[in-house]
Order: sequence, then structure tokens, then C-alpha cells
Amino acid sequence: MNIYKNFLDKSKFKDLQLIIMGDSFPWYFNTGINKAKDGFFQFTFIFMRKGKLNCSNQMFDILKPILSKLKHKKILTIKANLLTKDVSNTEHGMHTDQKKGTTGIFYINTCDGYTKFKNGKKIKSEENKYVEFNSVLKHTGSTCTDKDRRVVINFNY
Repeated sequence: MNIYKNFLDKSKFKDLQLIIMGDSFPWYFNTGINKAKDGFFQFTFIFMRKGKLNCSNQMFDILKPILSKLKHKKILTIKANLLTKDVSNTEHGMHTDQKKGTTGIFYINTCDGYTKFKNGKKIKSEENKYVEFNSVLKHTGSTCTDKDRRVVINFNY
């Protein structure tokens, strides 16, 4: 597992954060987090699915500062996730994102939410942090209690 704080330079990060956290970003409601109708909900935006672009080139271009720093052969999935504030840090069940490869999580905002791994390790949600790990590692995200939302971008390659 690799953890990179201050992954992007400050101005590139702020530009990306303003777009993703802005009131014009197109979030879509999902009736499930790990699988459909699992009892939870989140908002998502899928940039790429199964290696194919799922948005406009202009929207995809906001990710170029991150993509230029990743060591990848092929990007399979890129998805932004938004979890709303809750009364406690609710976890949503351990899962893996894919059967092989690398998963990366880029944290858009700082909050008391986290990513937790099956071995108990917790990664705090801190803006401009990138965590990269083997995709077979089971993990779960959580909601936050101290901000209106917790936002991450998930990469699978």
C-alpha cells in the first residue's frame, strides 16, 4: 500500500476540488454502495467504465493532473463517490473493486470519514491524499459526521 499526501500541487488540486465540490457537478443517486439495493445510498459520477469513457472529454480532462501521476497500463474504472453526513461513521461492508490490478482512492475533502481495510488499518479522509493498493484487498468506506459530505474519486487499473 502506498499513501501520498499532497498528491497534486496546490493550485491543480484546488481547481479540481472546486469543480467536484461545486454546485454544478452532475451527481447521480444510487440505491446501493457495494451492490444494488444493499440498504445504503450514495451519489456517484462515472468517468470511465470497463475501460471506456462515460463522460465528455471536457469532464474527463479535469482528471489529467491525477492520471499523469499514476503508473498504469490501462484504466478500467474511474468513479467519484459522494456520501452524505450521518449521525455516526457508518461503514458499508468490506468489498474488493476488481479481481486483480490496482485500486486508488483520491480524497477530495477532509472529514472524519475514512477507508478501512480488513486488517483494521484506517486511512483518514484528508484532501489531496492518494492511496494506492492491490485491488484484492478488502476495504470499506464510511460516512462522515463533521462535514456535509465525504467525496472521493476511485480509480481501478
